Amino acid sequence: MNLEYRVEPLGASHDRSTFDCGVRELDHYFHNQAGQDARRKSAAPFVMLDRDGSIVGYYTLSAYGVQLPEFPEAIARKLPRYPVVPATMLGRLAVSRTHQGKSLGRLLLVDALYRSWRNTSEVGSVGVVVDALDERARAFYLHHEFVPLRNIANRLFRQMATIEKAAKGR
Repeated sequence: MNLEYRVEPLGASHDRSTFDCGVRELDHYFHNQAGQDARRKSAAPFVMLDRDGSIVGYYTLSAYGVQLPEFPEAIARKLPRYPVVPATMLGRLAVSRTHQGKSLGRLLLVDALYRSWRNTSEVGSVGVVVDALDERARAFYLHHEFVPLRNIANRLFRQMATIEKAAKGR
């Protein structure tokens, strides 16, 4: 992680009120729902803080299940033949307007992927799933080695094996 920024779980001491990424849905979630999701354990929100402790970005992770037929055939052949395969959902990812254009989205994604991979020793997950909010987000995830899943527009997937290779520096 860049020394100017750190990522940590969302806590009660974090001031979410001034965060503004420019996407109403993402801002509304962060201001009004993220804390409740953390308390209820329905999602694990993480915040990126600058040196001053201001929130410059966030993402959420949660457990997820993918129906085996949703995977592209090349991926499905390598997976167990369970009706539903365990995965990690990257539910939301946003960078504040004042920090956009500094590659912080990439840093947040790398942190989320690494954290997802690291946790597979305790909770199984074949990869990370994301629902891209729009075409710009879809292009971002495709650029970072996600592939489309079948049947649901803008649902993308990155295999844990490719995340593991990147995490181990291969």
